[in-house]
Amino acid sequence: MKPLLRSATLALVVTAGLTLAACSAGSPSGGTAASGTGSPSSSASPNSSASPNSSASGAAPTGTITVFAAASLQRTFTELGKQYEQDHAGTTVRFSFAGSSDLVSQITNGAPADVFASADEANMAKLSTTDLASGWPRDFATNTLEIAVAPGNPEHIRGLRDLTASGVQVVTCATPVPCGAATAEVEQAAGVELHPVSEEQSVTDVLGKVESGEADAGLVYVTDVEGAGGGVDGVPFAESAKAVNTYPIGVLKDSTNPELAASFAAYVRSDAGRKVLADAGFGAP
Repeated sequence: MKPLLRSATLALVVTAGLTLAACSAGSPSGGTAASGTGSPSSSASPNSSASPNSSASGAAPTGTITVFAAASLQRTFTELGKQYEQDHAGTTVRFSFAGSSDLVSQITNGAPADVFASADEANMAKLSTTDLASGWPRDFATNTLEIAVAPGNPEHIRGLRDLTASGVQVVTCATPVPCGAATAEVEQAAGVELHPVSEEQSVTDVLGKVESGEADAGLVYVTDVEGAGGGVDGVPFAESAKAVNTYPIGVLKDSTNPELAASFAAYVRSDAGRKVLADAGFGAP
């Protein structure tokens, strides 16, 4: 072979070899991929360091949240919390129940909470105006007042005016509490002025006074009479329609698990949540 031809042939062989090596290095079935160090399935995912409650990868949020809820929601939210945990593996929902105004005070003073469910819009607005709520709260239920009396109604209470009779021991909520504000509205609508022997900080405290016999009557919500299970009787009155309380729920700005908080709030407003609330006597928002 002539020197010139020999050189050209050698160049072609080297070029072909380099091309083949390059193709092998870039192929998924090549030696690098086979070792596992360059395989897409073994490389770190952009979401691999995300926390378990992150939904960036599309997974359902997990973890624990604390829900501050109005006292009148205790029975229904306890049930909803159990249902939510059953339907959402890896979640825990904790509750703190009290008068809405007390809960607002706790939140504004730094109490850790993820969700707030108020018995009225006024107390929710306090958090919104102080920038403690995240986004816009959503209404999920309504409620109206009813007169709770001892079983059998021994004082023969028939309406609000009967609560002003001499000797009748009446208990109401304090005015800052949603049931207290509603009481003031129905008093005005009925043209009567009640003189309660005590003003309580939550509707459950009012109910407890009637159930224990410490009071003859108390103004509570329809749902409280329903949930008392025969511990009291309920006396409806027309003026209650003048004070319909709307219940909003919202995620708090300082929530440590906002995705789970938002998921629970949505569950409360879902068909499953509405059924539990309706069964307890709550109206639709």
